[in-house]
Amino acid sequence: MIFDTHAHYDDEDFNEDREELLASMEENGVKHIVNIGASMESTRTSVALADKYDFMYAAVGVHPNDTESLTEQDMEELKEYCKNNKKVVAIGEIGLEYHYLEPSKEVQRKWFLRQLDLAAELQMPVVIHSRDAAEETFQILKQYEGKVKGVVHCYSYSKEMAREYVKMGYYIGVGGVVTFKNGKKLKETVEDIPLEKIVIETDCPYLSPEPNRGRRNSSLNLPYVVKQIAELKHVSEEEVMEVTYKNALDLYKITE
Repeated sequence: MIFDTHAHYDDEDFNEDREELLASMEENGVKHIVNIGASMESTRTSVALADKYDFMYAAVGVHPNDTESLTEQDMEELKEYCKNNKKVVAIGEIGLEYHYLEPSKEVQRKWFLRQLDLAAELQMPVVIHSRDAAEETFQILKQYEGKVKGVVHCYSYSKEMAREYVKMGYYIGVGGVVTFKNGKKLKETVEDIPLEKIVIETDCPYLSPEPNRGRRNSSLNLPYVVKQIAELKHVSEEEVMEVTYKNALDLYKITE
């Protein structure tokens, strides 16, 4: 069975066939999906999806590009979701996005720290987004070592840095990029770190693996990711599915 640890099924790309697609997951070996909040609006729709589908869970949080208009009232809303809804399993995706500097670094940093504080207070795992901000993200998370753990989603940095995250108790999120010809750094990371610290994800509708690169992604593409990880780790695809599934349960503190 497969656990998709990071999806965006509330995205408008799924408006035409969302229910039909989600209804097909179990028969295709996808047992659980966590839908990830990226704004206050998508946080609310992620929670609604998790409430509607037994096999889905939600993460609540605000992506760095959506932090400009955040308020303390929004933080209270996130807190209420975490405290009062058992289908909410993480705070995320949160972090730093320095490829597109909107809003400013200062605003992104402020709300990253605020949401990390919330995760520490509530003892919730975090889903980390980090792009073109390797060292600063690492140094911030180092400050929270022992207080916050989670997953570095869509990991794109060096294998050496991945080792440090693993030491800090983080999982490494691996998706379609591991199948790309230009995904060398992620391939090296997968080879280097223990399978017990890897979780699989789609980030759908984005980042479809080969051979479907460029098309809309969904959890149904995860067998391609599993296959690539199995080849890199020299283990069976069944072992990759079994271990990453258990890792996802541990990451999100889900008991079956």
